[in-house]
Amino acid sequence: MSDTSSKNTIYSEIRRTIIMGHRKPGDRFNVEELADHYQTSITPIRDALQMLGQEGLVTIKPRSGYFVTRITLKELRDMFDLRNILELAAIERTVERITPERLEELKMIHAGYTGDDEESYDRYTEENRRFHYLLAAASGNHELARTLGHLLDRLARFMVLRHAGMTMPETHARILEALQERDIDESRRVLFDDIKDTFDTSLERIMETEADAWHLEM
Repeated sequence: MSDTSSKNTIYSEIRRTIIMGHRKPGDRFNVEELADHYQTSITPIRDALQMLGQEGLVTIKPRSGYFVTRITLKELRDMFDLRNILELAAIERTVERITPERLEELKMIHAGYTGDDEESYDRYTEENRRFHYLLAAASGNHELARTLGHLLDRLARFMVLRHAGMTMPETHARILEALQERDIDESRRVLFDDIKDTFDTSLERIMETEADAWHLEM
C-alpha cells in the first residue's frame, strides 16, 4: 500500500472513531502505537492526523502531540450560531436559484434508514453533510458552501449524538418541498428548526452522559 492510500485509509478510520465517540474529547493519540497497528511508518499517521486537524477534529499541540479536540459550551454555541447564519443566508438565495436538476439530486441523496448501527450512522453523517453542502452550493456562492462544509465537518460528532437517522430524510424532504414551492419563509423555518433541534438534543445528550469529557465550561 502506498503512503498516500495508507494515509487516506488511516484518516478515514480515525475520523470514524472520533465521530462515533470511541475516542473522547481530550484523548491523546499515540503515534507509535498507531503506526504499529497499521503496520506503517509514522509519516502516514502524522499526515492523517494533520488532515483531521484541518477539519477541527484533532488539536495539534507542539511538543505535546495530537489530541481529540475539546470544545467549550461557548464554542459549541458559536458554531451552531454560525451554521444558522450561513445556512439561512444561503437558502434565501437557493430558493430563487435552485434548478429542477439540483432538486432531483438532493432527493436522491438518502439511501434510507437501516438502523442505528455505526455503519449506518457513518452513511447518515455523510448524507447529511452532502445535503446541506449542496443546498448551500445551489445559492451560487461557493465560498459560502465551502465554509459551511468545513463547519459541518467540525459538527459531525453532534450528528451522531443526536441519533436523527430515522427523522433526517423526512426533515430534508420538507425543506425540498418548500424549495420546490419557492417558499422562502417555510424553507427558513424548517431549516432553522432542524439546526436548533440538533443543538438542543446534542447538548442534552452531552450533559447527560459525557459532560466531563467535553469539558463544556462557559
